[in-house]
Amino acid sequence: MTRSVILSTAAPQPVSAYSQAIQSGQLLFLAGQIPLDPSTGKVVSGTIAEETERVIDNLRAVLSAAGATLENVVKTTVYLTNMADFAAFNAVYARHFTKDPPARTTVAVAALPLGVRVEVEAIAAL
Repeated sequence: MTRSVILSTAAPQPVSAYSQAIQSGQLLFLAGQIPLDPSTGKVVSGTIAEETERVIDNLRAVLSAAGATLENVVKTTVYLTNMADFAAFNAVYARHFTKDPPARTTVAVAALPLGVRVEVEAIAAL
């Protein structure tokens, strides 16, 4: 089975030992994306909705580098530092994953990198 690294210049560049995504066969495994602006490398701070929009834009950029879209996503894992943010997060998420939304797990965590409030990882079928 082949294994290829996927890298998008339109998404934040990895800051440690990980790849933005790995394609293995017809599956694409995307690393968790946080609300980093790829042009500045800075955290997008604001409402959880604004942070979620940036996260989804970053996921979209990595998917695009592999020739995929959000419609290819079959599973996401969402990490939130505060479950009180779930409704606002979900409103943004639902706007982007409209047709046959992927399976999803949402996990409350104590902290995320750089103090952000949301991180999303995904698996896509190509």
